[in-house]
Amino acid sequence: METLTGQLRYQRSRFSTRLPLDYRYTAAHSWLSPQPDGVWRVGYTKFATRMLGDLVETGMEVKMGSAVEIGQIIGWIECLKAASDVYCVAQGTLVGANANLEANPEWLQKDPYGKGWLYEVKGDPEPNAMDAQNYAKLLDDTIDKMVGA
Repeated sequence: METLTGQLRYQRSRFSTRLPLDYRYTAAHSWLSPQPDGVWRVGYTKFATRMLGDLVETGMEVKMGSAVEIGQIIGWIECLKAASDVYCVAQGTLVGANANLEANPEWLQKDPYGKGWLYEVKGDPEPNAMDAQNYAKLLDDTIDKMVGA
């Protein structure tokens, strides 16, 4: 691992990514980016998007302005490899969803830490969310299990 300006460069086996240092990461491979006014923008890490495959469609089941809890199903994502529920990784009020994914689903994989975000919550992030260095350790363990190391 190498720290670059604002990013942690990560590589293990045949997987590599650059993890923004100011983001928080969950064990379920979501990221949380602090935004102004107590809002957290949430998306899937590059590792998660690689496991899901190409995005086909997303949808939110919870209306904007609704109270949300950590672990609550708030939407869904359909990819070529799998369909999955979208779980909330913050507690508070759902204040936004990335409507641009409908027209540009490739952003989920091409720019997972930027334009490929999923939703925004005003409130508090998952308390077990970790920094980039600890998430990199989680990736090491996950990838080692996958490759049988």
